[in-house]
Amino acid sequence: MANISSDELGTEPIGKLLVKQALPASIGILVMSLNIVVDTVFVGHWIGSIAIAAINVVLPVSFFIAALGMAIGIGGSSIISRSLGKGNKEKALNTFGNQIILTLLHTVALVIPGLVFANSIIPGFGGKGDIFEPARIYYTIVLYGVPFLALCMMGNTVIRAEGKPKFAMTAMIIPSVSNLILDYVFIKILGYGMHGAAWATTISYLLCLIYVSWFFLSHNSELKLTAGNFALSRPIVAEIGALGFVTLARQAVVSVTYLVMNNILFNLGGELSVTVYAIVARMLMFASFPILGVTQGFLPIAGYNYGANKFERVIKSINTAIKYSVLVATVVFLIIMLFPGEIASVFTSDELVIKETPNAMRWVFGAIPIISIQLIGAAYFQAVGKATPALLLTLTRQGFFFIPLVFILPRFYGELGVWMSFPVSDVLSTIVTGYFLNKEVRLKLK
Repeated sequence: MANISSDELGTEPIGKLLVKQALPASIGILVMSLNIVVDTVFVGHWIGSIAIAAINVVLPVSFFIAALGMAIGIGGSSIISRSLGKGNKEKALNTFGNQIILTLLHTVALVIPGLVFANSIIPGFGGKGDIFEPARIYYTIVLYGVPFLALCMMGNTVIRAEGKPKFAMTAMIIPSVSNLILDYVFIKILGYGMHGAAWATTISYLLCLIYVSWFFLSHNSELKLTAGNFALSRPIVAEIGALGFVTLARQAVVSVTYLVMNNILFNLGGELSVTVYAIVARMLMFASFPILGVTQGFLPIAGYNYGANKFERVIKSINTAIKYSVLVATVVFLIIMLFPGEIASVFTSDELVIKETPNAMRWVFGAIPIISIQLIGAAYFQAVGKATPALLLTLTRQGFFFIPLVFILPRFYGELGVWMSFPVSDVLSTIVTGYFLNKEVRLKLK
């Protein structure tokens, strides 16, 4: 798990390099996912099952705003990786400076109206009935910390683009561990309830930003900024926007998915169904960590070697990333299929929730072994700077297939139709992405 210099992205053996990049990313995502899961467990047992639903309502709003940072980060990091591959360090520096300014401007501009219109936004995302008040408390406090999170997510992708995956992993671990510690102190010991859960999250975001800032100000980073690097450049901003929009669109669709799911499930089964979905969604985030880790490790490798015109290495990185992620996804699939009831009981002692969750969980994870093909395929086009196919393929899974299906299938199958929409959309999007990725490899890289 040693850190590497950026030029080694073009020389190290692909398998070894992917492990170096993906393992720290996977560990970081694992810890972050564990934080979300354990945080949900704490809230469920120490506050109540309604609190789980309340947090699930708030997440898509706060994560969408924070995802601006990730979008700007990934868009800019693609430029940085390719620029370092071409030996153009000045462009890499200017891109990073522009990323910082864009992240600050956009997130603050969204947080302010987000706070002003909180009472309208929360019910729109499913925070109705008994869910509204705890959701309002959590939402208001967490939104103050969202700009910190956005800067962390942006900085993390840049650290990875430099070939420093171990530091990127640490940046993900710090807020996760601190959030759990603060959860225990604020909720269990001090009894602050939803206020405590929210402040624990916000403070953990701030601690992460302090670490990321230290990395770039210390000798560990190759990107030493000067005042001139912060001047916004129209071509760089346009390129960051085009590539970053792919990530932003993905998160926007995720947020819309939460909105649609919370409202449809509330209408079909009330607070119970929303709580079941909250648990399933947490497990989906947690169980996807190795696939997402491989995807994150793959991005700088593909981008750097594409920029250096080493297309055989790009092809090998695609094949290796898919092979590794399919393998780990299959292990996840087997665990979920065999122990869904036991998993549900970890989150809550509510017998009705435990009874209803396993069937939903099995359907949601039904096609998880193949979804890595879709994720790697979409990530490839983003890594090499092809914004349009990256955007379209990113949207296939949830935008083009899942959201329409979740409106159609419940008409015939009721609540079961909601859960069926997951594997059907996964299969369809994987077929589409696989076709275009194979075509790209045959016609462009070979």
